[in-house]
Amino acid sequence: MSSEPLKIVVIGGSAAGPKAAAKARRTDEFAEITLIQRDPDLSMASCGYPYYIGGTFDDRNLLVCSPAGVPRDPKFFDKAKRIHALVRTEAVSIDREHKTVTYRHLDSGHQDSIAYDRLVLATGAAPLRPAAPGADLEGVLALHSLADADALRAVRDQGQVTRAIIVGGGLIGFEVCEALRLAGIETTIIEKTPQVLPFLDPDLARLVVNHTRTQGADIITGNGVAEFLGEEGRLTGVKLDNGTELPAQLAVISVGVRPSIALAQAAGLEIGEQGGLLVNEFMQTSDPDIYAAGDCVECTSMITQAQNRAPYGDLANLQGRVVGQNVIEPGSARFPGNIQTGICKIFDYTVGVTGLSASAAHAAGLDVETVLISGLDIPMFMHGQLLISKLVAERGSERILGFQCIGPGDVSKRVAVMATAITGKLTVSDMVNADLPYAPPYSLALDHVIVAAHAMENKLKGRMHGLSVSEVKRKVDAGEDVFILDTRNPEEFEEMRLGIGETLIPQGALRDRLNELPQDKDKEIVLYCKISLRGYECAAILQAHGWRNVKVMEGGLVAWPYPREK
Repeated sequence: MSSEPLKIVVIGGSAAGPKAAAKARRTDEFAEITLIQRDPDLSMASCGYPYYIGGTFDDRNLLVCSPAGVPRDPKFFDKAKRIHALVRTEAVSIDREHKTVTYRHLDSGHQDSIAYDRLVLATGAAPLRPAAPGADLEGVLALHSLADADALRAVRDQGQVTRAIIVGGGLIGFEVCEALRLAGIETTIIEKTPQVLPFLDPDLARLVVNHTRTQGADIITGNGVAEFLGEEGRLTGVKLDNGTELPAQLAVISVGVRPSIALAQAAGLEIGEQGGLLVNEFMQTSDPDIYAAGDCVECTSMITQAQNRAPYGDLANLQGRVVGQNVIEPGSARFPGNIQTGICKIFDYTVGVTGLSASAAHAAGLDVETVLISGLDIPMFMHGQLLISKLVAERGSERILGFQCIGPGDVSKRVAVMATAITGKLTVSDMVNADLPYAPPYSLALDHVIVAAHAMENKLKGRMHGLSVSEVKRKVDAGEDVFILDTRNPEEFEEMRLGIGETLIPQGALRDRLNELPQDKDKEIVLYCKISLRGYECAAILQAHGWRNVKVMEGGLVAWPYPREK
């Protein structure tokens, strides 16, 4: 060990930077660690901003406090961690040859430089802004910094805004939408592409749209913002690409982020095709003494090995931990990549994903099978809530590639289980007998993810032939000659039904009413019930009696995202 303490400089004080600095301190008590942060705040809980805006909690300090309730300011970093934190300070340039960083104090304009043995870049990402005229009007905001959260919280508290536009239908857009609706603000999400939440497959995304609309918010897809309209410098509305004008006193831009890499580019560090800093498994850049972590870097998919960007707070902390160890003990920690796991609360729904969607898997050239199921998270007598899930697996190897889950039930647990399965390269066969915890307050006897694996196994083995709800809708709209069989009870049928020309024959009566079915045994028959469990069982009955073209509408009636008769 060198007699001289290591000089560690960290640029960026949001998530990855403070984590790297803290881990470095825990690894080496004597290193000289300096943290440079442009904003006035450090280690902010940025994922909590929408909930502060929406009034879930009112104490702003909770966003910058440690678990013990101590504000994570420069004094905290100095006393608790012996890290010298400079806030309102901007790194200006990196001299790789002499291993120094030049920085400027934003309040005084004074410049100085600091030497490093190892440098950490955690410069994050900046919000994208549309090129539409009027984007600089008062009332057009983003949600990226704590100052942005303060501004939007002030909108809520002042109660003067009655109509708002969210530009962008991603996770942040929906979270802000909920926060504004909780304040009684009429809110519309505008998404330029045909689908919101692009990490979901379309059928599930449509269900989320339907749920959001039941909460009083509107969603417009396939239409972008052409212009922000205003009077006397203040936003009054937006004009869409199709010419429609919508009144609004607030517009929140949420169309994604771009890695903040200007400092790294000027220093000659290698940038990847996705626009982020390239790093290896040790989180080293093309300069072995410069590490990077967080939203400014590119990651490697553990599923496809392709480069991607994943600006998530949990990954920033994981990467920061790896960096913090490696700047002290080079090569001792690895970051293996990501599988793009995410979760979001959207009113009474939770939306969770891990791994590849079906569309992403197809785009990656993988041969996949999918299955969609519906069911409760816990038994009905324990007040179970609905879950709707889609499982993606590779044909042949049966490797689990992706999982999407939405609904008011416990989505998080199921996504966590499947994220672990994907990370561990488990197959469908591994999951069909997974020994997961069971008791009625927590799960069904066969947990939702195990049922998904059973349904996938049935499809892969040819025991079940499924159709997605969108495939059924397409057949109906195209006027195809298909016999649609609802296997529920008459009471259920009267309460809720699709109205797409279906025939009602309850499961318990089916064997006695086979003569009411098409007698052409090659006629296409599609069966369903509320969640299609009875539909699957009735399909087995029909196959046993010789019908050869029997299919199950996956997910059942509750997964139908289109208008229905009742």
